Amino acid sequence: MQQLNPQQQAAADHVEGPLLVLAGAGSGKTRVVTHRIAHLIDLGILPTDILAVTFTNKAADEMRSRIRAMKNVQVLACTFHSLGARILRESIGALGYGRDFAIYDEEDSEKLLKGCLEQAGLGSEKGLLKEIRGGISTAKNNLVSPEQVTEEPLCKLYGMYQKKLKECNAVDFDDLLYLTVKLLQEHEHVRTEYQERWLFVLIDEYQDTNMAQYTLAKILVAKHGNIFAVGDPDQSIYSWRGAKYQNILRFENDFPGAKVVLLEQNYRSTNTILQASNALIEHNTTRYEKKLWSEGGPGEKIGLFVATSEREEAEFAAQRISKHSTEFPLDDMAIFYRTNAQSRPFEDVLLAHRIPYTIVGGVSFYSRREVKDVLAFLRMVISDADLVSFLRTINLPKRGLGAATLDKIVEGAERAEMAIVPFCREALAGAMKLSAKQTEGLKSYVQLLGGLREKKLKIHELIAEVIAESGYMNYLREDAETFQDRKENLDELMGKATEWEEENKNGTLPQFLEELSLRSNIEESTHIPTVKLMTLHNSKGLEFSVVVFAGLEEELCPHINSQDTDEGLEEERRLCYVGMTRAKQHLYLTASRYRFFWGTHKPMRPSRFLKEIPAEFIHDLSRSNQGTTFSLGDKVYHQQFGMGIIQQSFDTALGLTYEIYFPDTEMSRSIVARFAKLRTYDE
Repeated sequence: MQQLNPQQQAAADHVEGPLLVLAGAGSGKTRVVTHRIAHLIDLGILPTDILAVTFTNKAADEMRSRIRAMKNVQVLACTFHSLGARILRESIGALGYGRDFAIYDEEDSEKLLKGCLEQAGLGSEKGLLKEIRGGISTAKNNLVSPEQVTEEPLCKLYGMYQKKLKECNAVDFDDLLYLTVKLLQEHEHVRTEYQERWLFVLIDEYQDTNMAQYTLAKILVAKHGNIFAVGDPDQSIYSWRGAKYQNILRFENDFPGAKVVLLEQNYRSTNTILQASNALIEHNTTRYEKKLWSEGGPGEKIGLFVATSEREEAEFAAQRISKHSTEFPLDDMAIFYRTNAQSRPFEDVLLAHRIPYTIVGGVSFYSRREVKDVLAFLRMVISDADLVSFLRTINLPKRGLGAATLDKIVEGAERAEMAIVPFCREALAGAMKLSAKQTEGLKSYVQLLGGLREKKLKIHELIAEVIAESGYMNYLREDAETFQDRKENLDELMGKATEWEEENKNGTLPQFLEELSLRSNIEESTHIPTVKLMTLHNSKGLEFSVVVFAGLEEELCPHINSQDTDEGLEEERRLCYVGMTRAKQHLYLTASRYRFFWGTHKPMRPSRFLKEIPAEFIHDLSRSNQGTTFSLGDKVYHQQFGMGIIQQSFDTALGLTYEIYFPDTEMSRSIVARFAKLRTYDE
């Protein structure tokens, strides 16, 4: 206990009754949980009476190993789904299943559901299959039974799917929670057994619980009330997975008399980073009030860099990493971004500077499926003989040419000693026997290539043409869950092509493809230190001495899909907060004034989150200056809004900012001086 600060010790000392530990970023949460378990064991409580539930196997393993090292005992620490599987293995007979039930993975579940669609006369169209699969998963996580669903065809298919699962004596991954809660709610003797088995229950990352997990936890502690919940509503960033941060906010209502302990001392970041992060998150209204602080001193100010382009933004990141590489290993430095598509310019620049990197929780840009698909189409535009690219693209989208038919086409080309595309023309002319559907499919593919070859287009225009004429975008829409990310990656590929053409005025398509092939084929070594590139979501739970947090612009962070509701905007702010609090010593925030979108430069606006960080914590590293300064009452001219009158001037994280009233629109606007190009208004 001497290793704990007073707040940590108060939490670890707690024995009976409900306790909520609001553990801020970097506040030593795992230490508190393990010391609390050790304290219970010291009091004579049996290890078998203690249950700790986490969200990842890694966290559960870490907790078990720490307890084993401290007390040489084994405590049940597991994920929610592992807990559900354990309970069902013992007691699922009450629901009419056998205890030797199978757990279906995603592929197994989709096969079973596909059969339901066919039986219902709905075919097996991939888009509908994904939609229904997602609908069933959402329903189960919200504890909604087939009988409670009203919309068709989900209602019918959900019921059929559950019936078939039971006939197969199988459950899917969502059933591990859904059926466990159903079992405990409907069978009192089973419920009592588990309520009396675990007398002390600890729940980690409580803010990330969905309805099923939240309900399961409440049922297990309903008799004794000994729930020890740890979490931070300011770090709730998984609503798209069904997580409900409201669960942690209503803890005191759910468990009357609950104690709340705030862990505000941070052991990770400098005070400057923490104060800036505190100021940002205070703009959220649905939260517990807390302020992180550190004994580590103020540290340096947060660097702000507003670039003119994505390339300049990436160059700045590489320059900062190089600067700090004498002080920290590359493994201790990271670049964060909101969406996967943003990795591309950073990958290009880091490769150019010979700085090794690793994409965390994702795939390198040039290895992503949709990027490789479109590049394969481009290779077919310049080659008659690229068999690998032919086989990759021939059924994008499907053209009725199955594996057996394609084998015959390839064998026929080999026998005739012809390149694959000319042989396809021969096959259409009668060299092979094809069905009407196969003939139509092969003909459409050959015509597509012919049309693309005839057009004299720039590379970025050709990419757009490939996507449009091939129907590839409709093919991607079949998987609604990944469509937006994949679309953004294709947008980024087009931006790459435009950028490459600007740098290589006489460059050709073969040269472009050659450069990208060289980039994508660079071997990734597993034994050398690397800079980590990742999305903000993947950064949670990690920490780095140096963090470059890129893309702080409206429509990116906050993301365009989250700007329409207060709830969506608050989650984006929490995501920004999570990103900032990963940094230990050096934090850089970057934005770009322009980004490529579908081959064109789009002007971007700095993120509102930058304006919410007080200027006192920011060091502006941007190359542009602020130009002329104006006084209260001065008349100025703005290119978009016309004549305006200066009403107020103040400093924000983006520098000098004016509040200007524009008579023509009868509106006041906050205008950042160095972006606005204001000039004195001449009457």
